[in-house]
Amino acid sequence: MTNEIIIAGFGGQGVLSMGKTLAYAGLMDNQEITWMPAYGPEQRGGTCNVTVILSDKTISSPVVDCYDVAVVLNQQSLDKFEPKVKPGGILIYDPYGIHRPPTRTDITVLPVEAMEATIEAGNSKIFNMIVLGALLAARPMVPVESVLAGLKKVLPERHHHLIPLNEQALRKGMSLVEARKA
Repeated sequence: MTNEIIIAGFGGQGVLSMGKTLAYAGLMDNQEITWMPAYGPEQRGGTCNVTVILSDKTISSPVVDCYDVAVVLNQQSLDKFEPKVKPGGILIYDPYGIHRPPTRTDITVLPVEAMEATIEAGNSKIFNMIVLGALLAARPMVPVESVLAGLKKVLPERHHHLIPLNEQALRKGMSLVEARKA
């Protein structure tokens, strides 16, 4: 099965590291992967996105026009990528900062209160892992164990002590989606 995913938001939200972690998780799960970031010259505050493809067969091109899943974390990204979700696909968004919510009815739209959960936890560094957990609950494409193994590749060794915190954040994001399904 092939999953074509776009993750988009502002620089500083962990968009690129979320995509990189997902790509490494796919690699740990013996999948074919691509990870293609796109961002402007700004690091924080500018828009950025990353396309990740995970597949059990050879990926012919890292460039796609439509996505199975879009994860959007700001209004500009929602406006740009909502139309590019394939019919029957999934759009995950954090309502924080969104003033015009998604309107499509031919896709699954999942609002995930990741910023609210981040504020409740009192740690702004876990936002992207909450969102990644929500993605994995909405579309299980790699096991959490592979994500944790991917984190060991993405995070510098001096930050490996934060992996249990990241696992908690992943599971929190998963629970936010699972609660919506119930």
